[in-house]
Amino acid sequence: MPLPSKPQKRGDTPSTQAPAKTSADGEFEIRSKIRNIIENIRKESSKRTQSQPKPTLVGSAPVPAPELAHDVAPASKSTKKDETKQPRETAKLKVRGAKKAEVTATVDNAESNDTISLRKTAVKSRRAKLTVDTKAVEIAKAAHEIDHTSVDTSKAAATKAGSTNAGISATVADTLFSAPNPQILQTGRRGRASTPEHLKKLFVLDTNVLMHDPLCIFHFAEHDVFLPMTVLEELDNHKKGTSDVARNARTVSRSLDTMMELNGADLSEGVPLSLLGNKEAGGRLYFETHNLADEIPEDLPTFKGDNRILAVVRGVIKAFPKRGVVLVSKDINMRIKATALGIPAEDYLSDKVLDDTDLLYSGKLAMPADFWQTHAKDLESWQDNGATHYRFTSKSPEKFVINQCLSIEGDPDFMAIVTAIEGENVTVRLLKDYRTRAKVWGIQARNAEQNMALNLLMDPDIDFVTILGQAGTGKTLMTLAAGLTQTMDDRRFSEIIVTRATVSVGEDIGFLPGTEEEKMAPWMGALEDNLEVLQRTDDTMGGDWGRHVTMDLIKTRIRIKSMSFMRGRTFLKKFVIIDEAQNLSPKQMKTLITRAGPGTKIVCLGNIAQIDTPYLTEGSSGLTYVVERFQGWNHAATITLTRGERSRLADYATEVL
Repeated sequence: MPLPSKPQKRGDTPSTQAPAKTSADGEFEIRSKIRNIIENIRKESSKRTQSQPKPTLVGSAPVPAPELAHDVAPASKSTKKDETKQPRETAKLKVRGAKKAEVTATVDNAESNDTISLRKTAVKSRRAKLTVDTKAVEIAKAAHEIDHTSVDTSKAAATKAGSTNAGISATVADTLFSAPNPQILQTGRRGRASTPEHLKKLFVLDTNVLMHDPLCIFHFAEHDVFLPMTVLEELDNHKKGTSDVARNARTVSRSLDTMMELNGADLSEGVPLSLLGNKEAGGRLYFETHNLADEIPEDLPTFKGDNRILAVVRGVIKAFPKRGVVLVSKDINMRIKATALGIPAEDYLSDKVLDDTDLLYSGKLAMPADFWQTHAKDLESWQDNGATHYRFTSKSPEKFVINQCLSIEGDPDFMAIVTAIEGENVTVRLLKDYRTRAKVWGIQARNAEQNMALNLLMDPDIDFVTILGQAGTGKTLMTLAAGLTQTMDDRRFSEIIVTRATVSVGEDIGFLPGTEEEKMAPWMGALEDNLEVLQRTDDTMGGDWGRHVTMDLIKTRIRIKSMSFMRGRTFLKKFVIIDEAQNLSPKQMKTLITRAGPGTKIVCLGNIAQIDTPYLTEGSSGLTYVVERFQGWNHAATITLTRGERSRLADYATEVL
């Protein structure tokens, strides 16, 4: 510990004012005590040296005066000097001086040892404290809960901590608390430049966000929105056409125009986002009224729209220093470049139903193996319309959902569906066995999941069914078999309508000739394959001739329609199959489902792991959207298939590829 550079003057008293406390209170209290001890020792030594007389010997050098009171002889009242007693007094003074030197050395040595011991203790305490503080700071940084105030305080404490570890402390502080960009703080997603949590956000929107969701500007709660001039130019370039992208671009332009008319000509203070009646939008909309583009690396040419937007975002950060500026884009490469430049960027999250698709409702629940023993006393059972019903009491009825399929671990024969939940009472109905006893258009279920799916497809009280699963689980085959049975045999539906999203896996093959059904035929290869399987399973008399006649009859009851011509239609008593539904947006899914009229059943098939539509993810897919929105409705059900039944080659390829 460095000593004070300015020595104490005679008559000064030790300072009793406690040092200012910081975050490391214990450490600084120890340092203060050490400083006070050292100052007291030096002050006492200075006082005794200056207050005692300095006797001198004739013809010799001055002898150091005694410093301790008990070593000094009582002063004589007589001031007369006896020249004859001078040698004797001189000898006595020499002896006393020698004794005093030994005593002083002993005291100084003891004080030095005490000081060294205290210093060692303080150093150990500082090292332990610094270690704890460093670990605490690292943990807090990892948890993204450190604000600027605590960071600055901890940095100052770590930098000032002791002379022994001063260099180490400063290095640790610089390493832990250095920030290359003032907008970057210890909050936000890992791997992304982030913004302070206590600042109001200013979201700069990319063009693709507006074309993906034309109402996105109203989905940022109390935060503000900024639109660069490049975004408005790109919206103008995409407004022509009949596609969803062009339609969304025109919707955004009309909304902006209406807001400007209601606000007036002054745009400097922004336009309130609540002008159009969107009360949940409490922020303001800002436009690039003058050039805000800042410098970006020369390797990013500014004639590209994305790079110009990045330059504007940098300028916005400087123009709005009290806002947490964030770039929002659906373009992954745009977000990567922004992060590389130190610009906070994130995906548009308002359209996502789930952040983690592992939490997606599966439509099934496995109950513990001791279910029968647990509910033996309160279990009720009865028969109704040829089906067996059970009612039991559950301590956690919230885990059950209407039309949820149930099974019991270790009991492959038990399969039921939840029909009612009243308080803690849960009512279930046993499912029909399509594995061994019954068939649907000549096919049987190969596992429990397929048996549950066939029950949902054949249930007349369920109007909307979603079946999710990987390739080869039998989604299309079972749905087509159930549709044919209820259309051809039961006469419940008048015809089957099949549609799907025309999104190709590879390159587009261009325009297709012919009528609507002829144009859709290449997209319906899966339908043809499954019809061939169903035809072979049917016990049709007449050989090949009979099978061809049956195929022609089946095709007369199946209609292949394009989604482009669905608006304005109403389906009456139709069995509608929406294949590859994972490639549909929530808006497209809403358009299709709202076409249903009386007596219509809609079945959505898809695999959220195989999304080919740009800007759609597992969390924002229309299939995920309807699964979550229809969960718990009395006339809707969901089932997820996990076991493939196509072939051993397909199953192995699914696992290893």
